[in-house]
Parts: sequence; C-alpha cells; structure tokens
Amino acid sequence: MGRSALEWIASILVVIGALNWGLVGLASFSGVNYSWDLVALLLGSIPMLASIVYILVALSGLWMLIQLFK
Repeated sequence: MGRSALEWIASILVVIGALNWGLVGLASFSGVNYSWDLVALLLGSIPMLASIVYILVALSGLWMLIQLFK
C-alpha cells in the first residue's frame, strides 16, 4: 500500500524541521553567535510565511507521532 499525499507532505516537513533543528544545534554547539535557522534564512523576509512553515512542521510532527502508535 502506497503512502498518501498527506503522509508524503508530513514526512518532508518533518525532515525539514529535523534539518533545521540540527543546524540550530550545530551553531549553538560550535559557539557561533548567530543561529543557522534555515526556515528564517529562506523565508525571513516573509515572517507570516515562516510562521506558517513552523506551524506546519509542528503539525506534521504530531501527525507522524500519531502514525507511529497506530
């Protein structure tokens, strides 16, 4: 059975969120004075869109968590 479009989108957003947090953690760990926030870097000039992406990443994480326990 194949994955639905929702599952694909959620998976992609979870990967984006994981990579973003990895970059933030790496910057923090290496002592860099600024954060490597990929979403803010790409969408920083459009704060509303960046906020929507953060919310979608969080919802995707919840969706994946629910699927994990099904």
